Amino acid sequence: MRFASRTDFIEEPSRYAEALQSARSRPGFVDLTVSNPTRCGFDYSILSLDELSTPASFRYDANPLGARAAREALAARYPGITPKQTLLTASTSEAYSYLLRLFCEPGDAILVPTPSYPLFDLLARLHDVELVKYPLVYHDGWQIDPASLHAAITPRIRAIVAIHPNNPTGHFCSETDRALLNEVAAQHGLALIVDEVFLDYGIEGSGQTFAQVDSPVLTFTLSGLSKVLALPQMKLAWTIATGPATEAEEAMGRLEIIADTYLSTATPVQVALPAWLARREDIQDQITQRIQQNLSALDAALQGSACSRLRVDGGWCVVLRIPALIDDTDQAVAFLKGQAVAVHPGSFYGFPDRGWLVVSLLPQPEAFRQGIQRVIQACSN
Repeated sequence: MRFASRTDFIEEPSRYAEALQSARSRPGFVDLTVSNPTRCGFDYSILSLDELSTPASFRYDANPLGARAAREALAARYPGITPKQTLLTASTSEAYSYLLRLFCEPGDAILVPTPSYPLFDLLARLHDVELVKYPLVYHDGWQIDPASLHAAITPRIRAIVAIHPNNPTGHFCSETDRALLNEVAAQHGLALIVDEVFLDYGIEGSGQTFAQVDSPVLTFTLSGLSKVLALPQMKLAWTIATGPATEAEEAMGRLEIIADTYLSTATPVQVALPAWLARREDIQDQITQRIQQNLSALDAALQGSACSRLRVDGGWCVVLRIPALIDDTDQAVAFLKGQAVAVHPGSFYGFPDRGWLVVSLLPQPEAFRQGIQRVIQACSN
């Protein structure tokens, strides 16, 4: 049987994956990589599941863009945005898929930032699209390097992706970054795709949405329930199209046809969305308090140690700088075997392969404190 090369994913388990599986069965194991909020002890009782079983959930309205009431509730979150500029999908990954179909022929390319979460590699491969990476640089905080962004442009580039704030760097796009992105996109006739799933979780910074009625270039702003309400299992995300009216309207018309081909969003969660969005601060406050508590514990543990951390504007992760003595994957495996603690090697996200680790700020505080202390003590020794 012949299968498409784009789906040739079979690989031997990595050393890290094997060590992680073994460590999970050990007493006292601490997972400092957990990013699934539903496994972190938050109180979801404020979100009534009754909203999923109302009579409206049993009526099917095959609207490709999504249920009107849900899109109205979402549009209300973005000043000046209307429901006709809003598209619902089952996930932001699916939204990226639609946008790649919208802009890219096989062999075309998109610009993506590095470091960042390694989602785009697989999406690009599945759509026969090439990734061209532009670097984020760190100097008293993260920023886009203008020269590198300009240099990354080729005739095959169709869109620029920005993560606001980035995962895992926590970098919010500054006004300077925003102006640069708009300038480059306008100069080369490119679209902006801005992932804002962590926008509500400012830590040491804050940012404004890219979904502005006066967007100078065609811009698609993505978000979803997985982070806004910490409900990844409910499978609902949204895309807001802004920019020059003629371009935005044509884009939405094309996206509507793509969405109509799949009709992937379930009715009950769309029905529940308006009521749930009204309670989002109750969930977000819990998560923000957890993040701040764990970040404070981290800072206390780092004092006088051989490790440090980078500034984190927002999101759920923090980047650690450790002595660059061995390969970071080897170091992460050593932590699993020696300290029964899971951390992500920085190279997983595009950092150099020595001296960087990434940890989640979502774990239960006591587990986080214990895990971080083990990691820092091992580094210091």
